[in-house]
Amino acid sequence: MTEVATTDLQLVAADGWPLAATLYRSAARPQRAVIVSSGTGFPRRFYRHFAHHLAAGGALVLTYDYRGIGGSLNARRGFTEIDYTDWGRLDMPTAVEAMEAQAGDLPITHVAHSVGGHFLGLMPNHARLARHAFISVGTGYWGGHHPRNWPLEFYFWWGLGSYSLFRFNEVRSIGGWSGEPLPPRLFRTWRRWSHQRGYFRPELKRGLHPQAYDEVRAPIASWIFTDDPIATRKSGAELLAMYPSAATEMRVRSPRALGQRRIGHEGAFRPGQEKLWQEVADWLAEA
Repeated sequence: MTEVATTDLQLVAADGWPLAATLYRSAARPQRAVIVSSGTGFPRRFYRHFAHHLAAGGALVLTYDYRGIGGSLNARRGFTEIDYTDWGRLDMPTAVEAMEAQAGDLPITHVAHSVGGHFLGLMPNHARLARHAFISVGTGYWGGHHPRNWPLEFYFWWGLGSYSLFRFNEVRSIGGWSGEPLPPRLFRTWRRWSHQRGYFRPELKRGLHPQAYDEVRAPIASWIFTDDPIATRKSGAELLAMYPSAATEMRVRSPRALGQRRIGHEGAFRPGQEKLWQEVADWLAEA
């Protein structure tokens, strides 16, 4: 088995917010560079098995925590002011800059889990990414999700979420939410978008300015899993439509086809998914 070394890095976003990151590399000279952008509430350590696999296969891999999450909590200073868009407008570009400093002339590619695929159009340096592999990426609009998930979502938005905001002024890991604590402003933005049929599309010409969704041209391959109640064929297609200038494709996979009993919304990054990981790695290598 190829040995992989990890190095923890401290990045600094344009507004001064410190971001924790980890670099994975093997002893062999890397052939490509990969940035992994997390889903909402997932710390970078969740992706360590996936990152290790890519690095063992010849990639230089960077994982990082968005502000307010994991190692980027920043002692909670400014936590209540974090908005969803800060992750795309400030944190994702910082990860690209950090990888440029490490990768030299290697092509830089991107793996996005869930919300990690939502904000490419907010990144001022999105053109530096050669390819995007979306994993379980779909809009957050509840109507595009599987009906069996609707009761759980409305409980999260208006039951658990409302109580946690009132009681703690954040969405804590209680009552069924297993992710990292979420800032109040960020949660309210997420909830608002998820109740709009167009998700954040209605705000592109208002609150999301400046944005460049029409200018994203790097190819995007989107992996959708048949047992994922959130990133469905419908919500996945609606998200891809946000990037009209990019060549996009959707790859629908069943757990059985990948030798699994369940994948769901987060299982693609759990140990045992090497078959899927290699498929993603091979597609990224075409850059």
